[in-house]
Amino acid sequence: MEHLICNNLTAGYDGKAIIADLSFSVNAGDYLCILGENGSGKSTLMKTLLRLKSPMSGEITMGSGLSANEIGYLPQQTVVQKDFPASVREVVLSGCLNGCGLRPFYNKKEKQLASENMEKLGITNLANRCYRELSGGQQQRTLLARALCATRKILLLDEPTAGLDPTSTAEMYELIAGLNDKRNGGTSIIMISHDIANAMKYASHILLIGSGKLLFNGTAAEYSQFVGGAAS
Repeated sequence: MEHLICNNLTAGYDGKAIIADLSFSVNAGDYLCILGENGSGKSTLMKTLLRLKSPMSGEITMGSGLSANEIGYLPQQTVVQKDFPASVREVVLSGCLNGCGLRPFYNKKEKQLASENMEKLGITNLANRCYRELSGGQQQRTLLARALCATRKILLLDEPTAGLDPTSTAEMYELIAGLNDKRNGGTSIIMISHDIANAMKYASHILLIGSGKLLFNGTAAEYSQFVGGAAS
């Protein structure tokens, strides 16, 4: 069952294409890792998938009853975001905003969802702590819990381990793998990463972009053969 389908997608800025003619799909339960050098077009692709940018040509189709506001997003953190003066609970709850409509408050169901996701990410004990006082790993767990409040179907993660120490990095990859586990609902994952080793360890599928073009699209096992063949 397809969650997201890209057909001949071209996107960029000010009329200049950064990525061109990309076609791929993400099925329910997939863990897709998008690899590529800096400037290859990974972030442009992510922003276009999120509808923050309109495609220059081609199309993005949502399947499985998925709508654009049902995508959870964990962006790269800026210095300003790291210093955000709110409690962990408030940050996590803000992931429910799309479902609030015109209501100026969170209902019981949304508060329960936030509590469940804080427990799932192991940050219940941090609920009343100020976000800016947390470690990098704790902040990323908080933002991941926030993203989960927006959806149970698909998460888009932009370099979720950037700036984390090795222990926090390993813990974050394990948490994401747990969310993707079918026993926990099998949330589909689309992740931008430079970490090829962990991409190969955890991802089910790899999308490799170079100079804005699709260089590889397939399973992690097929990517191993692709890399092995290129190196020989």
